[in-house]
This record gives sequence, C-alpha cells and structure tokens, in this order.
Amino acid sequence: MLTISSGLLDDLRYHTFSHDSAKFNNAPVCSLTDKQASHLLAIIDQLDIIATHTDEEMPHRYQTLLAQLAVGYEFLNYYRYEQDKQWTATRHVEIFNHFCELVVRHYRESREIKFYANRLNLTPKHLSKVIRMATNGLSPAEWIEQYVIAQAKRLIATRATQTLQETAYLLGFSEPTSFYRYFKRVTGMTAKQYRDSHS
Repeated sequence: MLTISSGLLDDLRYHTFSHDSAKFNNAPVCSLTDKQASHLLAIIDQLDIIATHTDEEMPHRYQTLLAQLAVGYEFLNYYRYEQDKQWTATRHVEIFNHFCELVVRHYRESREIKFYANRLNLTPKHLSKVIRMATNGLSPAEWIEQYVIAQAKRLIATRATQTLQETAYLLGFSEPTSFYRYFKRVTGMTAKQYRDSHS
C-alpha cells in the first residue's frame, strides 16, 4: 500500500497524461503479472529513496516525488489497459479525456469553459455535468484553475532565475497583475509567498 497526502494526489492529477482516474474509484482492483508488479514495486522503492532525503538535501524533492509518482501512475494505467477497455469506451470518459487534452494544449490561450465546450461541440452546461461526474464534483473551471496553478507552481519552483512577470507571460496572462490575482484567489497565497517558500 502506498499512502500519499491529498495535496500530492491533487497535484499528481495535473502531471499525468492518463486523466480517467475515476475508473479507480469504480474498479480499484487491478490484476497484474509478476513482471508488472515488480516494475511498480521498483518505482515505489525509488519513491522510498526520495522520501528519505530532506528538502535541504534535495531542493526539488517534492517535484521529484511528483514525477516518480506520475511515472508509476502511467505504468499502472498502461497495465490496466485490457481491464479498462469497457470503461474507456463510455462517452463521458471520452469527453473528459478530450477536455483534458484541450486544456493541456490551450490553457495559455483561454481559461473559459465556453472555449472548451465549443471545441467539444457541447453546451457549457453539459460539459460541466460530464466533468463533475468524472472528477467527483470538480467543475470545468476548477479543473482548469488547478491545472494552470499546477503549471505555475512547477515553473516557480523549478526556474529560480525566472521572474514572476516572466512566469505570468509564459502561462498566457496578458498582464502580470492578472496572474497575481488569479494565483492568490485559487491558492490563498501570493505567488511571491509561494516562490519564497520554495526558494
């Protein structure tokens, strides 16, 4: 059993390519071959090694843990492929996965629900219903916000020489002040406070 914090789990959701995590709630049991199990156990062993280090010893420890967890999650999704064919065939999951792909591709361009609903040929109301079902209650706007903030945190934490203004422009904000307000509204702290805590 691997136990992680809810905060780390939330961040993990925005660092993986396989976004149909609701299937694990519906069918948490996964049958693995011995070889597949050994691969996943090796990833967990690496997580254990990373976890034994302090933030001082490993400055980007959190991001490293997140990356290793994402690798494990992607492998698990790959190993579940046959088992999940029936799940992935459902229309709602197809819509949700396509929505996630669009967010990854276009979040710098737009953070409006209508923008994504139009590209999926859906009404914003129907898209909202599908996303809430797939994420156990998150609205499309909340999903987009969490993805944008995850990218912002990644940039702030891993690019020490980059200014917050440069981060704002990289994320598609036309004005840095808009990014500062956005970050504060979603996270409850300023971007500067977050950068200082990860400096």
